This record gives sequence, structure tokens and C-alpha cells, in this order.
Amino acid sequence: MLDVIDLNIEFHDHITPETVVYDFDLHLDEGEIVGIVGESGSGKSMSALAIAGLLSRKHMKKRGQILFDGVDLLTCSRETLRKYQGNDISMVFQEPMTSLNPVKKIGWQVGESLRIHTALTDDEIRSRVLKMLEKVELPDPEDVYDKYPHELSGGMRQRVMIAAALICEPKILIADEPTTALDVTVQAQIIKLLKRINEKTGTAILFISHDLSVVRMLCSRVLVMYHGRVVESGDVNEVFDNPKEDYTKRLISAIPRMEKLRL
Repeated sequence: MLDVIDLNIEFHDHITPETVVYDFDLHLDEGEIVGIVGESGSGKSMSALAIAGLLSRKHMKKRGQILFDGVDLLTCSRETLRKYQGNDISMVFQEPMTSLNPVKKIGWQVGESLRIHTALTDDEIRSRVLKMLEKVELPDPEDVYDKYPHELSGGMRQRVMIAAALICEPKILIADEPTTALDVTVQAQIIKLLKRINEKTGTAILFISHDLSVVRMLCSRVLVMYHGRVVESGDVNEVFDNPKEDYTKRLISAIPRMEKLRL
């Protein structure tokens, strides 16, 4: 469904060009959950933003291919790209308060993609939004629908962001560090939610994190990035139990574990 081939990203907004992603390859099948891990600055989020089509086409040079259902998202027109964004490929970010509009109610924001990509009436959009708020396990969807972001907890706001990303039933959900700003208990709840969504809808998930223990709970395969390169990849249990690269070994030993939190 998704093939990223030889992706290279180079910034040109400084005197000296800086390459931040080197020769990145990724294959994602329908319904699969794949993790990308690495420390800050490793290139994992930059690769995800490129797949989502959210990188500026100015001040940077991109080489390679991002093939989604045979269309190269790296070189297609803006108009073509917009047809896929939010509709077939959606993204959830780390901090929902910076992504949610503070002056718009939750129901309006969750339904925004439906207004862009469909011809549904206002009543039909409201019905779909309420059902999605229920699916992401928010209590009292009718009440949440009319609230503003600041009236919700961090965990509830993240569920709202997931609802907004899923409202058009995308084929791929990109989750960029969606649990980092949450406490451990809420973190585990969000991981469980993503797992249930994947099982029920078959939505493929690309999960970006610096935390290998979270990735192990959720993903079937993992890519480890360091200084813009994929240094190791494979079955998540194989990488965890038999890491080949020194960097992967250090990453596994240094990150707090969550395995005791049962899913």
C-alpha cells in the first residue's frame, strides 16, 4: 500500500545545505503497524512529515519516491496531494493543544475533514462525529462535542485528535509521538485504543516514538533511526531480543520500560 524508496531530505535554508534523512526505505502493508524509533534529531519525524505531505516544497530538496497506491506523493501536484491528506493518510501529533484550534469547539474540529472531502450535510457530519467520539472512547460524546479544547484533559484531547484523524476512515494513520506528553497510565490507554482501532478497522499505523518499550507493545515491525539513517529494522521482537547494532543496544538499555502495563 505504501512504499518509500530511497528518500533523502536536504534543507537549503542555511548557507550550507544540511541533509537530515538519508536513503530512507519503508514498506507498509494494509492493516500493519510499523514503528520508527530514534532519539530527537534522528530523522524519524521528518520522514513521517514527508509521507504525510506536510513538508514545505521550498527551502528543501527531496529525492526518492513515496508511493501510495501507485501515486508518487513526493512529486504529484498539490491538488492531487490534498485529495489524499486527511482522507487516505492522516496524522496525529505529540501535543494536541498546539494542533487544536482553541477558539473552535471539538465537534467542529473533528468534522472539518468531512466538510473538505465529502458532500455530507451538517446533520450527517454531526452524526458521524458523535459516532467517532464514541469510537475513541470519550465519555458523553454529546457533551464533548460542544466543549473547547481547554475544557478537556490531555488524554481526552489526544483522543479528539485521533477522532479527527480517523473521521474520513483513512488507510494510513501516522502517529508522531502521540503519547509522549501524557502520564504513563493515560499513555497505556492511548496505546490500547490505537491497537483496538487497528484491529476493528484495518487502518495501517505508522507509529513514531523515541520509546522502544511503547513500540514493542504496539508494533509488529520496527525501524531504528540514527543521524538520519535507518541503522536496523525487522520484526519488533527480533530487534528487541537480538539487536545487532550498538546504537540499538544502547537505546534498548536506556529507555524506561512499560512491559508491566498489560494490554
